[in-house]
Amino acid sequence: MTEITSEYIKPELMACCGAREIKDGDIVIVGTGFPAVSANIAKYTHAPNAKMMQESGVYDANPRRPALSVGDPCLNPGAAFIGSLVDVMGMFLQGGWVDVGFLSGSQVDKFGNINTTVIGDYINPKSRLPGSGGANPIGLLAKKVLIIALHDKRRLSDKVDFITTPGYIDGPGSRAKWGLPEDCGPEVIITNKAVMRFDKHTKEAYLESYHPGNTIEEIVENTPWDLKIADDVHETPPPTDEELRVIREIIDPMRMINIYLDRGYI
Repeated sequence: MTEITSEYIKPELMACCGAREIKDGDIVIVGTGFPAVSANIAKYTHAPNAKMMQESGVYDANPRRPALSVGDPCLNPGAAFIGSLVDVMGMFLQGGWVDVGFLSGSQVDKFGNINTTVIGDYINPKSRLPGSGGANPIGLLAKKVLIIALHDKRRLSDKVDFITTPGYIDGPGSRAKWGLPEDCGPEVIITNKAVMRFDKHTKEAYLESYHPGNTIEEIVENTPWDLKIADDVHETPPPTDEELRVIREIIDPMRMINIYLDRGYI
């Protein structure tokens, strides 16, 4: 048994922030890493009836270790359904059944647009990126999108270089203008410094909470747009002992989450 103390690492806090956005009974599209850890924390704590699905077609998986990819065989044993990409993206997502989608990207802007295509000019870029994968339809059609990002001026942007996955595009009314569902879209950006939520009127991300060890001033300085501050801005609640127990004893006993420390999630 792992001894639980009040000590935690930043990736654990970020995963818990994601878990707290999931409600009991939600259908959640997850990938690997933070999304899978977050969804499992929710399932083993406050949302036992939440169902996870991977782009590969696995529904309601119960892996014994964190999956290394959406097609990792560890997802298959005990899963309620093993289908295909078409089942997930077609039957579930396009059918309007997906409540929560987790996404990340090389650039995220103040309206929740995500860039995973190119940095710089499209024709003569500084670098080309992997592209959309399933991120575009997830961002378009999941009822609530949770975005994971590093909090610096390289990952966050006032305006992304290329919109791979639309958020609120350029503000209020933009999704309707482009024929996208208005009742879907980004809900929060969870970073290694803060939680930013989207204003229902301006559609712009604002600061809801700052993680322990970070300050509002530091977060504003590292945000490349005029970041608004919530009237009730507060320190992000740390992981509970139960959340840490679930992470360390059930979801990730081999501590694979530590890899994110090397990637800057500190």
